[in-house]
Amino acid sequence: MPKYLYVYHGGGMPEGEAAQAESMARWGAWMAKTGAALVDPGNPVGMSKTVGKDGVTDGGGADPCMGYTIVEAESLDAACDMARDNPMIADGGRVEVAEIHVIEM
Repeated sequence: MPKYLYVYHGGGMPEGEAAQAESMARWGAWMAKTGAALVDPGNPVGMSKTVGKDGVTDGGGADPCMGYTIVEAESLDAACDMARDNPMIADGGRVEVAEIHVIEM
């Protein structure tokens, strides 16, 4: 079954212990709902830099990555459907969904 990368953009870390606990509960519920399709729950990421032909840019560019998850789904549309209730969206962010292509060498 194809694998898909969820790349998280925007959103933010909840402030305060109660908001953090609520956010973690939403993530736990989403992961449980996703079930066996959840290949790698991923993690948030820290400060990033973008490396290009013209050099290195601090801050990850115009829309930096905030974290990732890997899921399995029948199609790109099915992976997008699973992402619709992802907690990142509730936290004001966006989920970019990309199919992972494995290249045999």
